[in-house]
Amino acid sequence: MQLLRKNILLIFWVVALGEIATQFIDAPLPHLILKPLLLPLLIIAVLLQTWPSKPRQLILSGAVFSFAGDVLLLLQDKNPNFFIFGLVCFLITHICYSLYFLQVKKSGISLLKQKPYLLFLTLLYSACLLYLLVPKLGDLRIPVIVYAIVITIMVLCSLRAYNFSAETARLSFVMGAVFFVISDSLLAINKFYSSFAGAGFFIMLTYCLAQYFILTGFIKNNA
Repeated sequence: MQLLRKNILLIFWVVALGEIATQFIDAPLPHLILKPLLLPLLIIAVLLQTWPSKPRQLILSGAVFSFAGDVLLLLQDKNPNFFIFGLVCFLITHICYSLYFLQVKKSGISLLKQKPYLLFLTLLYSACLLYLLVPKLGDLRIPVIVYAIVITIMVLCSLRAYNFSAETARLSFVMGAVFFVISDSLLAINKFYSSFAGAGFFIMLTYCLAQYFILTGFIKNNA
């Protein structure tokens, strides 16, 4: 168990790099095997390296819904509705992560109050992305707009928590939230606006970084 505890994050990155590599080759079976392993490995890392608590329940709930979303998106070719179900799962993930960031409370002033331009830049990015995508969304317009609002709130919550988190964790939280926005933005642009070369690689790379930083940030903040 001690060996697993020390090496679980290394195992995660071996699996993650394998999954990212499948975006370059026609390897559907490895892709189907490796992608669903990503979140369970990070969940195990959290379970092994932190103590039970209500904050841990929130962060693990988000990770579990991410796992469900990963599986559903893998199966979307079999049933188009699985994309919507996957979207709902990740929506819940962002809500769970946001609630966790909001309960991180220590003395000090919120980074958003110190640097209000970060609020403006975050809202501007989301507005520009929606301006680009909305004409292409069709029946998915409302779900995607709601999703964009929720993930924007998640980023703002991570910025709010920055000054209240342990110094070793604060940058991890913000980087994780930002990488999540980048990953979801690339996925949306590729799916709804215009497909582009290397989309799968960049989407998976930023997604793995997002989950890694958020969950290891939690570990650092609760060590």
